[in-house]
Amino acid sequence: MPTHRGERWIGDTLESLSTQSERGFECVVIDSSPDSGTRDLIARYAEAPHGLDLKFHIRPDLEHWRSKTNFGFQVARAPFVSMLHQDDFWLPDRAAHLRRWLQERPDAVMHLHPSHIVDANSKRLGTWRAPLPTGPVPSDLLIERLLVQNFISVPAQAIRRDAYLAVGGLDESLWYTGDWDLYLKLARAGQFVYHPDVLSCFRIHGQSLTVSGSKSADDFAQQLRGVLAAHEDAVRPERRQAVLRRARASNQVNVALAAANQGDWQDAARAVGAVLQLGPRDAAAYLRDSRIVERVWPRLKARLAKTL
Repeated sequence: MPTHRGERWIGDTLESLSTQSERGFECVVIDSSPDSGTRDLIARYAEAPHGLDLKFHIRPDLEHWRSKTNFGFQVARAPFVSMLHQDDFWLPDRAAHLRRWLQERPDAVMHLHPSHIVDANSKRLGTWRAPLPTGPVPSDLLIERLLVQNFISVPAQAIRRDAYLAVGGLDESLWYTGDWDLYLKLARAGQFVYHPDVLSCFRIHGQSLTVSGSKSADDFAQQLRGVLAAHEDAVRPERRQAVLRRARASNQVNVALAAANQGDWQDAARAVGAVLQLGPRDAAAYLRDSRIVERVWPRLKARLAKTL
């Protein structure tokens, strides 16, 4: 758990860990806050009645979540590790489900599941699912669909630690697409297993990385293109052209959405045109793979609620 000035939501996040129906996991916290506010809140959860197995590291030298996450994977003791950000949280039975899954398929490089999308007040706005079949996911299908869009929310995965370290972890230069690049590297390295159980919540709010980071539109677009270029060779040659057309259209839509979030709608028509140019079949495949409705509708509901 990378933290920085997390006082607003860190209590809910840690409470979701301390109230798990099954325990027996450690929580590695790496904090870069300039004061003790976050640390004081976290320290309470190492004591009764919470009694979390907390390993706390004060690292002001690690300035962003990617470097803190890489450090966390290096010092974690368990063979599987989950990323959890300070504003997201687990549902009560997640640890119990994970333990069973990891015992059944310890060879998988990742187990993943859907997440609820919640607002700043933890109100559920929708559910974010992956366009994957339940169970072990065929590698070609996984890479093709993941290349179109990152459909894995951060609190929805458990990653085999040795696989994470073997692929180099998060590319710390990618402030927005680091997790997408990581998942694609892992998809090329081994088996993913998808479970339909909704076991975590992903919070959207005005200070989230999606909102604040995407203010740099040119850098945002460049990062999307860079990840696509780095992994396009993983698609079978006979499928590559069709998949890349959907992926490039998806990138245009993501850039337009980021700009629209800042009040700039000039790219919106171009993005819609890029999807329409795919034709009915590929446009339908884009809608399936991108989870565009599942991702955007909750944000629209949250914004509408603020205006009423």
